[in-house]
Amino acid sequence: MTLPIHPAGTVAWDLVALGEVMIRLDPGEGRIHTARRFDVFEGGGEYNVARGLRRCFGMRTAIVTSLVDNPVGRLIEDLILQGGVDQRYVRWVADDGVGRDVRNGLNFVERGFGVRAGVGVSDRGHTAVSLLRTGDVDWSAIFASDGARWFHTGGIFAALSKTTPDAAGDAMACASEAGTIVSYDLNYRPSLWKAIGGTAAARLVNRELVRHVDVLFGNEEDFAAALGFEVDGLDPALTSLDPAKFARMVERVVAAYPNLRVVATTLRSATSASRNEWGAIVWADGVFHTTRAWRDLEILDRVGGGDSFAAGLIYGLLAGKSAAKAAEYGVAHGALAMTTPGDTTMATLAEVERLIAGRSARISR
Repeated sequence: MTLPIHPAGTVAWDLVALGEVMIRLDPGEGRIHTARRFDVFEGGGEYNVARGLRRCFGMRTAIVTSLVDNPVGRLIEDLILQGGVDQRYVRWVADDGVGRDVRNGLNFVERGFGVRAGVGVSDRGHTAVSLLRTGDVDWSAIFASDGARWFHTGGIFAALSKTTPDAAGDAMACASEAGTIVSYDLNYRPSLWKAIGGTAAARLVNRELVRHVDVLFGNEEDFAAALGFEVDGLDPALTSLDPAKFARMVERVVAAYPNLRVVATTLRSATSASRNEWGAIVWADGVFHTTRAWRDLEILDRVGGGDSFAAGLIYGLLAGKSAAKAAEYGVAHGALAMTTPGDTTMATLAEVERLIAGRSARISR
C-alpha cells in the first residue's frame, strides 16, 4: 500500500477524529417504549473509530468535539476517559440551564433480535458540536504543530447542522496541507437529513467533501444516497453478497474522484437481526481485495460494526500492512465488536488476530 503516511512516532497522534459523542441509552434485551431502566454507553460514528484504535490496537488517538459543561457532559467525559481517547481538543460550552440553546446528545438504541429489527432514536438537536463553525478550532495547532498521521470524520458530523460541513472542510484542508491522511465515512442517516433537504442536500455536501478525501468508507446505501451512484441489479434488500456489483459501483466513484487512494465497504446482509452475512471489499492502488465472508455471523449488537471495521482497516494501513491484510483486520474487528453491547469495541488485538488466523471460539483459559 502506497499511502504517504507520516512514520510512527514523528507526530503526536496516530489519529485525530472529528465528530459528536453522545450518551447511548440501551434497554438491554427490552424495548425503548417499555423500558424502566437503561444501560449507559458513549458513542458516535467518528469517535468510535478513534476509540477502537486506542483500546483494541493501542494507538494514540484524540477527539475533536464539543460538550455542554453539565453533569451529562461530564458523564460523557468520564466514559471517554475509560476509552483512553485524548480530550485536550474538546470544546466545553456553558450550560444554559435547560438545554434551550445548547445541549448534549442522546441516542436510544434497541439491539433487535431475530425477526425484530434494531431501532435507533436519536435526540440530538441543538447539540454543542452541531454549533461548531469555521474558526472555532485551531486546526493548524492540531495538524501543523502537534501533528497527526491520520484524520477521520464523516457524514454524520456533516449532517448535524448548516455549519458543520464547512468545519469539516476546513479540518480536511488543514490536515491535507500538513501531509495527514484524510478518511471519511459517508454514513448516510436518513433521519439526520430528513428536515434539511434529504438526499439532495446530502449529495451537495458529500460530493464537495469527498474531493478532499484519501480513504473513503461507505456501503451501498451511502454511495447511492449520499453521492448519487447506483448500480443496476444491486439488490436493495441485500439478500445476498455480490462483490462484483459493489466493485462496479466503486469503479464509478473512483472515476469521479481521482483523489481517492482507498475505497472500502462492508458487505453485509441481514438474514435476521441476530444473524448476518458479513465481509468487505477494499479498492486500493487500482486493485480490489475481497475478504472471506461469514455466512452466518451471530450478532448481539450490530451498531458500531462498520466503525470497528474502519478502525481495523486504518490500523492495518497505519501498521504498514497490505490493503488485503488491513481489510482482514477490519472485518475481524467489526465481527468481534458486534458480539458485545454498545457502539464501541471490547475486543483485543490478540482476539482480532486469533480470528484472522481462523482459530475457533473454543474457550481460552
